[in-house]
Amino acid sequence: MTKNDWLAHLEGLHPKGQAGIVLGLDRIRLVKDALGQTQHCPVIIVGGTNGKGSTCAYLENIIDRAGYKVGCYTSPHLLDYNERIRLNGQSVDDIALCAAFARVEAARQQAGDVALTYFEFGTLAAWEVFAAAGVEAAILEVGLGGRLDAVNAYEPDISIVTTVALDHTDWLGNDRESIGFEKAGIYRAGKPAFCADPNPPHSLLDRAAAIGADLRLIGRDFGFERPPAESNENRLQWRWWCRSGERILKRALAYPGLRGPTQLFNASVVLAALEALGDKLPVTMQAIRPGLIETELAGRFQVLPGKPAIVLDVGHNPQAVKVLADNLSGMGFFANTHAVVGMLNDKDIAGALAPLKDKVDFWHAATLTGPRGTTAEALGALIAAAGLGGEVICHPSPEAAMQAAKGQAGESDRILAFGSFYTVAGALLVLRKKP
Repeated sequence: MTKNDWLAHLEGLHPKGQAGIVLGLDRIRLVKDALGQTQHCPVIIVGGTNGKGSTCAYLENIIDRAGYKVGCYTSPHLLDYNERIRLNGQSVDDIALCAAFARVEAARQQAGDVALTYFEFGTLAAWEVFAAAGVEAAILEVGLGGRLDAVNAYEPDISIVTTVALDHTDWLGNDRESIGFEKAGIYRAGKPAFCADPNPPHSLLDRAAAIGADLRLIGRDFGFERPPAESNENRLQWRWWCRSGERILKRALAYPGLRGPTQLFNASVVLAALEALGDKLPVTMQAIRPGLIETELAGRFQVLPGKPAIVLDVGHNPQAVKVLADNLSGMGFFANTHAVVGMLNDKDIAGALAPLKDKVDFWHAATLTGPRGTTAEALGALIAAAGLGGEVICHPSPEAAMQAAKGQAGESDRILAFGSFYTVAGALLVLRKKP
């Protein structure tokens, strides 16, 4: 079977296809046992509402720079499924991926024709790829929530929760306390459990205490400092600190490669996690410095060179778009901002768009297809009803919206594509086409 055949098979196993979400660990554990999967290396599980992708990217790049073979599993992908499973920063090739799919399928049938979801099947396949490659460290990004997410079938040596905010409320609950409980489900008794949210919900703290996790909080156990504005200190550097036994470690570092002030939260928790893992996976400052600076990640406040300026961001919930809006404000002057936006209907669309009030001159609303998609017309109506300002133009797809924005924008303008991985993927397809 080709890769496309396999992906069609994965979608066909669940009645809702790729969009099918059924939380729970029973199915994946049955097939995991049938595969005989064992953990042969340190495992880091990364959960949280926003910042997971950036955190995984920093971990992956630093561990790679330190000379280890590192596997990283993230989701969703932008243009190609292989992006989800990486070995030392490179997407898995089709041959290794299809071989892993075949092993998972055989075990699935052996275990009693278990109806795995698309994400569960992919998670098992990712571990098969990592095992075949003999990785020395595995980074697993939570797909949704934490407690009942497929990656939680594996046992982490280190668990990280980046942030806790409102998203996926249909599955995780309508408030931060409910969501925090689900996120904390990746913590383990006696194991380092990190939280990079400066205001963690009580449910997360309580869950960590109840199971006896070694909870480490930003601002208390690790963190960062920036030179004050009036200081003569080198403003190209920030300082990371971390408690280590009786002493406090401090390091002066160049700013990370990914843009925006929130990246210091992500970078800080990464360095604290690697410090905690030092006995199993030692890394040096010679790996950390370039690892942080040279990390790149498509769609995370990614600013493309040239004119007009083009910004790609997969932000799709209120917290993420607030960060995006703040980052846009720090970019300098642009005559007009053209926003290419498409969103899924299970998101808080009005809440997510609110931070961009009066910051967009032309809204190019795009229809996203599929059962979770929102039409451009519905999106346009929400923009108008919320009084966000700017002119709304509706398009049948993100590709059409990006093409129109490119045609309309002048050299002194800025184009922003955001709201969903699907929106950014569509924009990228247009940008990669040769004129």
